[in-house]
Amino acid sequence: MMYRPGRIPLSAPHMGGHEKNYVQKALEDNWVTTAGPNLPGFEHDICQHTNARHAVALNSGTAALHLALRVLGVKPGDEVLCSTFTYVATANPILYLGATPVFVESEPDTWNMCPDTLHKAIANRLKLGKRPAAIVLVHLYGMPAKMKELMAVAHEFGIPVVEDAAEALGSRYSGHQVGTFGRLGVFSFNGNKIITTSGGGAIITEDAQLAEHAAFLATQATEPAPYEQHSQMGYNYRMSNVSAGIGRGQMEVLEKRIKQHREIYTFYKNQLGHIEELEFVAEPKACFANRWLTTVLLPEPHTPESIRLALEEENIETRHLWKPMHLQPLFQHHPYEGNNLSGKLFERGLCLPSSSSLTDEDLDKVAKHLKRLLEV
Repeated sequence: MMYRPGRIPLSAPHMGGHEKNYVQKALEDNWVTTAGPNLPGFEHDICQHTNARHAVALNSGTAALHLALRVLGVKPGDEVLCSTFTYVATANPILYLGATPVFVESEPDTWNMCPDTLHKAIANRLKLGKRPAAIVLVHLYGMPAKMKELMAVAHEFGIPVVEDAAEALGSRYSGHQVGTFGRLGVFSFNGNKIITTSGGGAIITEDAQLAEHAAFLATQATEPAPYEQHSQMGYNYRMSNVSAGIGRGQMEVLEKRIKQHREIYTFYKNQLGHIEELEFVAEPKACFANRWLTTVLLPEPHTPESIRLALEEENIETRHLWKPMHLQPLFQHHPYEGNNLSGKLFERGLCLPSSSSLTDEDLDKVAKHLKRLLEV
């Protein structure tokens, strides 16, 4: 990521003002470790917003995914069904546990895991005598997946679901917050997300035992004793009290940030929607997207890389869509079910600047240069 004076970033942190109050209090009270009042406070805020019963604040979304799979009992040799159209952090935790990801293709409406393809993938794995241990599905770019259909498939086969809602805090499906449909949901608070703790993540769940186990493992699986005692392997995954303080301030402006991101999507759609064959992702029925990033499919003969480089010359940051996992060298020998829809989307797709801090002047500049490049 390149920062230069006057640069229009893809997705930058945006402070609301009260973050410094929580952080200052943590510094004054010397709560600068992975303990302190901001941690339960932030977890409470997450539960209040999502209506989840339990939340565990962690130092990254990747750690949250890792622990979610671990507490579900995923072990070496298992198979885990996973969205192929996603960032690599969705799939890496499967490898951490010595399990095998089986990648499942997207459907065209939301770009998320296709329920029909998921059903087919499970049936095919069962024919091979392999019963998947879990399903990890993604709410890509803040767009909710088709949870009614996906959960019906999961329930039919009795396979637990982990929702990777790293990009989708505040998004809703049928009025319910994403992350609350599966056994566990996962959020990311990385610096580029809709709200941030500088770096961080969280697990949410209705299951008290899963939450307790995740929190235990996140603190090196330290057992209650007058000395350090450990009976199982744990991790140093707990969020710091300082980061949690930033998160508390950010949660106060989450609804405002969602509104701003949705307004940015509407601006681009209104300004550029007339360009022939330029496609935006609409909200299907039952979906409410936080519009973390506004994404488009470019008309031929334009390519994402040619437009990215041309906008870079104007000090405007854009990004390719995620390169699907089944096309990544890391996963070239892993099972995949689908028709390469995500590969075709990758070849055409671009993420536009979507920071909630962008000014009207910034947005006008992006739209002006996109019109110049595409209206030819």
